[in-house]
Amino acid sequence: MDLLLSKEFLNPIWLSLKVAALSGISVIILGIFIGRMMARKKFKGKALLETFLMLPMVLPPTVVGFFLIIIFGKNSVIGRAIEWLFAQPIIFTWWAAVIASIVVAFPIMYQAAKSAFEGIDEDIEDAARVDGADERKLFLSITIPLASKVLVAGSVLSIARALGEFGATLMFAGNIPGKTQTIPTAIYLAIDAGNMTLAWMWVIAIMLLSFFMLLFVRVKAK
Repeated sequence: MDLLLSKEFLNPIWLSLKVAALSGISVIILGIFIGRMMARKKFKGKALLETFLMLPMVLPPTVVGFFLIIIFGKNSVIGRAIEWLFAQPIIFTWWAAVIASIVVAFPIMYQAAKSAFEGIDEDIEDAARVDGADERKLFLSITIPLASKVLVAGSVLSIARALGEFGATLMFAGNIPGKTQTIPTAIYLAIDAGNMTLAWMWVIAIMLLSFFMLLFVRVKAK
C-alpha cells in the first residue's frame, strides 16, 4: 500500500494522464479540421499529402523520435527559436512527450474523422445551406452531430494511443523520473532494474486505463 501511494508509483501515472489529455485535445482538434478538409476538397497532391499525414502510423517509433530530435533539436531553426523564447530547449521535457504523442496519435484521429465526414450525405449539408445556415453553424449543428459516434471512437482511441506511446517519447523526451517518465518508459526502467513488483503495478494500471477506454468505445459504438 505504501508503494501504491508513493510518488515513485504515482508520478508516471499523473504525467501520462497529463500528456495524454493535452496531446489528445490537440489531436482531436487537428484531426477534425484536417479530416474535414481532406474529406471534402479535391486538389493536386492530395494522395501525397495524405500519405505523409499517415506515415507515423507505420514508421518505427524510433524513426519518429529521430525526426523529432532533428526538427526540434538545438541545431534546428525551430529548436533554436524555442530555446530563445523559453530559455530552454524542448527536448527532454514533458512537452517533448506531448509532441511525440501528438505525432503518433494524429493518424488515428485523422483517419476516423475523414471516414466520418465522408460518410455524411452532402445533400443534407446542402439543404441546410439553402435554409440559410452559415458554414460555422452547419459544421457545429449538423456535420459534427452526424459524425459524432465515429469522432468519439477516434478521440478515445487516439488518447489511448498517446497514453501508450513509448519509442518516440523515450528518444525525444527521455526517461527522467519525476520529469519526463511516463508509464511505458517507467515500466521499461523498472524491468531493466529488476523491480518486477513496480513494473507489474504500472502494467496493471495502464491495462485498466486502456481497458476502460476501449470499453467506452465499444459501448458508444452500439
